[in-house]
Amino acid sequence: MIVHNLKIFSQNVHKNSLILNTILETQHHFDIILIQEPLWSEIHKIPCSTNCDGEPLRGTCHHPNWTAFARSSSSTDDFPRVIMYINICFSSLRFLLRKDIFDHHDICLISFFNNCVCYYILNVYFDSSHSALKYLKDTEANINNVLLMTGDFNIRDSLWDPSFLFHASISDDLIIIADSFNLALSFPTNPGLTRFSDTAGESNSIIDLMFLWHGSEELDNHSILPEWRLSSDHAPLIIDIPILEETIQTSKLAIPPNSEQETEFIKNVISNFSKLDTSNIEDIDELDQIVNQLSVIVEQMWFKNAKKSRSSKHSKQWWSESCRNALSTYRSERSRENWKSFKLAVKNAK
Repeated sequence: MIVHNLKIFSQNVHKNSLILNTILETQHHFDIILIQEPLWSEIHKIPCSTNCDGEPLRGTCHHPNWTAFARSSSSTDDFPRVIMYINICFSSLRFLLRKDIFDHHDICLISFFNNCVCYYILNVYFDSSHSALKYLKDTEANINNVLLMTGDFNIRDSLWDPSFLFHASISDDLIIIADSFNLALSFPTNPGLTRFSDTAGESNSIIDLMFLWHGSEELDNHSILPEWRLSSDHAPLIIDIPILEETIQTSKLAIPPNSEQETEFIKNVISNFSKLDTSNIEDIDELDQIVNQLSVIVEQMWFKNAKKSRSSKHSKQWWSESCRNALSTYRSERSRENWKSFKLAVKNAK
């Protein structure tokens, strides 16, 4: 498959594993998923010499079709609040978590290569004290080709929210940091709110933003999808990032174990091996010739019997028609009862 852009999805999931699992299972038409505030919970206990009950091993959501990139934590109160997922089909672009540049639990910087040029994507979360902003302000990073910075910035400002009448000085710091990466504030193609408050007396707002590579005529503005937010209080943001043409391998040849193809492959290899004359091997050159013939036979029989399969690690897909219908009902009506029905459908499917 030839690709000319990377389809990117970004959302704060408000520490809800069901939302994140649903995104990973259903948003397979995106190439990169950027998440703020993922849930980190106990997976199981691991043996420990000082605790007979074992130490808790904590983790977040994973999916066989996505490679997760997140900073490792050194303590229970230092779990990263940002994570990126890359579609496994794009492994040839050599994505890499760049902790050597930014090492902060609210910042996730990844690099990748396109036509032998290194590019960067930045996923951030700003808490109420804006610790990530202060870190970025105090950290020197001489990097070029940052295509995108996005996330939950937790800053209300009239610069991007027309319903808010005030300008905050901390917004100037954010703009200066973005400008140092040659990024400019993106205005959505469908202007609207990104954060929806459940607290009485607290207004909805725009705090989820995108900053795009300044001066790129091919880079269109992003879109807001409030109808896709599920039970999160944040709407997803999406954008297509243009790249130079890349050929992505979306299928591979495989012989399923214990299949008719495997039986036929073994039969063909043995049959052709038996026809080789190995009675007169007298020197290394003749031995090399026989070994090369063996290799050719295996390769020919492999291509003869192997079948194309989609590049996926799925062994058993749990997402069912009942999950799909329950999710559709919730999205159309957005009631608490519909959300409970969706959770039950997922639980039964798993």
